[in-house]
Amino acid sequence: MNAVQRLRAAGPSQGVKASAENHNASAATHIGFFDLRGRFRRWFEARLPLCDITTLTQRNVFILPTRPGFMLGATLLVLLLASINYQLNLGYLLTFLLAGSALVGMHVCHGTLRGITMHLIAPDAQFAGASAIIGINLQSHRRSVRYGIGLAVLGSGQWVWTDMPAQGMATVHIAFQPERRGLHRVPSLTAETRFPLGTFRVWTVWRPAAQVLVYPAPEAFPPPLPAGEPRAGGAAAVHQPSSGEYDGVRAYRRGDPLKLVVWKKAAKSDELVSRDTQQVQRHELWLDQHHSGTSHLEQQLSRLCAWVLQAEKLGLDYGLRLSGLEIQPGHGEAHKRRCLQALARQ
Repeated sequence: MNAVQRLRAAGPSQGVKASAENHNASAATHIGFFDLRGRFRRWFEARLPLCDITTLTQRNVFILPTRPGFMLGATLLVLLLASINYQLNLGYLLTFLLAGSALVGMHVCHGTLRGITMHLIAPDAQFAGASAIIGINLQSHRRSVRYGIGLAVLGSGQWVWTDMPAQGMATVHIAFQPERRGLHRVPSLTAETRFPLGTFRVWTVWRPAAQVLVYPAPEAFPPPLPAGEPRAGGAAAVHQPSSGEYDGVRAYRRGDPLKLVVWKKAAKSDELVSRDTQQVQRHELWLDQHHSGTSHLEQQLSRLCAWVLQAEKLGLDYGLRLSGLEIQPGHGEAHKRRCLQALARQ
């Protein structure tokens, strides 16, 4: 009795149950295969050295036939058996001509990737949710052109293809998206080629040592900047509720020195504002984690990140208070970068 007859004899309910069990067994086998494949890849990557410059040699370049390559091998086998059976001299000629072409293609394919030196250009710091760009310089000392070289993040399937000039260099940029904020190692990269026939795949796996810092994603619509705090030893003044601008900025008055004009804000809103030197002397803008208005850590860091960017655009002096860390008020690109790095590592 075959499977169909057993299902018919068992009735509709048992037949559906048996089909579901077969489907679940097939899915479990499929998942187990991919899990085993992932474990092997992680084991293989762990054995690779960490380096930002690598030269491809016979030790780190691998080669295997592709699906067209296996089909070509099967075709050659059929041609050889037919030639032997029917004693076809032209069949022998065609078989060995195709086999010789495949062997030459294998040698050329392996040589296309072998001998290339790859230099990694470390990516700049990015905000969470944005793509980080990896730059790779490829250098070749061969006197002939190399064609059809692809690079990608290992396992991504997003390939970038290039040709390398004779005794020249080529630059390739690959994008990847970090999963969360913090300091991350650049993911493993892979390079491959199937030139010239596509019957063989030559590839390598590269594990860079560089790292990329990911800032928290700034809050899309943050609340207004907090009110300034009185300076230590300075005269305290009564504060009105914050209106979205720090008290150290006021509307432009006729006769204000040009050095007090906040040109960054004027370029964005076509509105002239000046720094209030008296207010600046009395109050400081502090961005405090414990006074951000939320209790969730990631939301706190996201709001503080947005406040840092907003205060920097306004040209204000601002300080940052985090758990176990305090950055004194300041402004400028270096100060902003220091605050963002502190938020990323929090």
